[in-house]
Amino acid sequence: MKQKKEFDWFDRPESIKKLWIMLYAICGLLVVPDFFTHRHAHFGFDGLLGFYALLGFVSCAVLILFSKLVALVLKAKEDYYDK
Repeated sequence: MKQKKEFDWFDRPESIKKLWIMLYAICGLLVVPDFFTHRHAHFGFDGLLGFYALLGFVSCAVLILFSKLVALVLKAKEDYYDK
């Protein structure tokens, strides 16, 4: 098995700061087209600024929470293979 280096690129504080800045920049750039597109809202609230970004975030959060609930039901006991 390959030993992990003492410090990888992702472990360095300056790299972490750069990654956060890149994340914020990409998220900001993805919001810019929302100002210039015309939406044909079917329900009224779906024409709001950033609605689809919020919908995607909430959908992802719900999927994560649902998967945690399913894991509680389907999880095997620690000694399952020891029998």
